[in-house]
Amino acid sequence: MVLPNFLIIGAAKAGTTSLYYYLRQHPQIFMSSWKEPKFFSLEGEELNFQGPTRTINVNSINNLDDYLKLFESVRDEVAIGEASPVYLYSPKAPLNIKKHIPEAKLIVVLRHPAERAFSSFAHLIRAGYETLSFEQALEEESKRIKEKWAPLWYYKGKGFYAQQLERYFELFDREQIKIYLYEELVKDSVALVQDAYKFLGVDDSFVPDLTRMNVSGVPKSRFLHSLLTRDNQLKTLAKVVIPKSFRYGISTKIKKKNLGSKPVMSVETRNQLTEFYREDILRLQEIINQDLTHWLVTS
Repeated sequence: MVLPNFLIIGAAKAGTTSLYYYLRQHPQIFMSSWKEPKFFSLEGEELNFQGPTRTINVNSINNLDDYLKLFESVRDEVAIGEASPVYLYSPKAPLNIKKHIPEAKLIVVLRHPAERAFSSFAHLIRAGYETLSFEQALEEESKRIKEKWAPLWYYKGKGFYAQQLERYFELFDREQIKIYLYEELVKDSVALVQDAYKFLGVDDSFVPDLTRMNVSGVPKSRFLHSLLTRDNQLKTLAKVVIPKSFRYGISTKIKKKNLGSKPVMSVETRNQLTEFYREDILRLQEIINQDLTHWLVTS
């Protein structure tokens, strides 16, 4: 029976997908091919989330047997991991991680909570799963939570990092938890990733390929975007008759041409959210011993 010995636990929309791809390139690291299985958040739960899309109900793992299958291909890798950013937010996750893998190393990337919230909103706008303005969506969040929408729509709720990290610090030694800031990942990805390699006990001289396509902007044609990104008969047929490398190149070009302007958060809303998170940010900088005063700047 093989279980992971490290996890990327969050935060969502803070560069965790990029970090997942950078780590999985390392020859001494095994990352589950299924990104975001969410097992430690959803173990034993009925998967019955609501909302405009319910893919979480079929793209998540809620039992140990299926989770173990993710690691059947492990050979002699030193570090074995997976990435489920919802773990940071989930109250259940730290308890389940402690139960199953108490010695696991945990990696966290934190982003300014207002920017993180808006990035999550923009992601769902691009996907066609959010129809409200950002401000309207923030007002609707409590109602959506009560109606059991998936955590994707918890824009404000996911930003209380101090509160979330304290749950982990109560259960795990601090040496097991590595915390980075999103700004550090953007400024020098290689340095951050190599530091993560060192934390995981693998060769930290390895340099990953940092090439990734970061999609931004709102699709000009939602029909075309849906056709390219969601399962449908045309995509199934294309996979049969068009070589993968050629198919990917065409799809990437069309996606880029179809993107309109990138959504922008208003200064007023950013300022309001910054004040909303102020107390938690002040607490966060104490518990991680890092200056976050730049997060508190308003315009």
